[in-house]
Amino acid sequence: MPAPQLLQAFAKFYNGNFDRRPVPTLMITNGVLNSIADAVAQSSQMLLAQRSMPHPSTPEFEPPPPQGYDYARTLRFAVFGVAMGPLIGVWMRFLERNVPLTGGSRRRSIQLGKRVFADQFLLAPIGLAIFVSAMGFMEGKDTEGVKEKFSDMYYPALISNWKVWPLAQAVNFSLMPLAYRVPFQSTCGIAWNVYLSLLNARDEKNLSD
Repeated sequence: MPAPQLLQAFAKFYNGNFDRRPVPTLMITNGVLNSIADAVAQSSQMLLAQRSMPHPSTPEFEPPPPQGYDYARTLRFAVFGVAMGPLIGVWMRFLERNVPLTGGSRRRSIQLGKRVFADQFLLAPIGLAIFVSAMGFMEGKDTEGVKEKFSDMYYPALISNWKVWPLAQAVNFSLMPLAYRVPFQSTCGIAWNVYLSLLNARDEKNLSD
């Protein structure tokens, strides 16, 4: 089947499922995309580790211990994505209903700015706090361990969030139909979740040293 027809068939399949079962559709979509993000992150980590090794001919060369793929880590990201999908969907409907993009271009721009502002200064800090806490508890940390993890990675991640997400969400809110806003955000978020995955893994390693 040609690519355009395949995309059309998938869009029809997704729309039908979203109309009938919006919550399970968002849960599965978000979980799959979060899993992809962590898989890319782990592959990147293993590739960087290989490139940073000394050449076997150098005197200081020592074969590193084998580092396999961490399936439990990907599972944690999948669980988090499944859990957050419905929450993000409710938030998107809330903005659509309470901050409508109506009127002339000036009013639409103002309303769009309100959506982006609300998303970045209300949902983003809360969602990031949930991410750090959930990952900490799923990794088996106690309350003190989660607090330490939170103090190490929350603010760097939040500052990075504000550098990249306002533009992506402006495109999302202004151009994407409501049914596609969570998948669009999750698709753009593959790169973001790669960053979070790497940051989370670095923090986990630092705490274990």
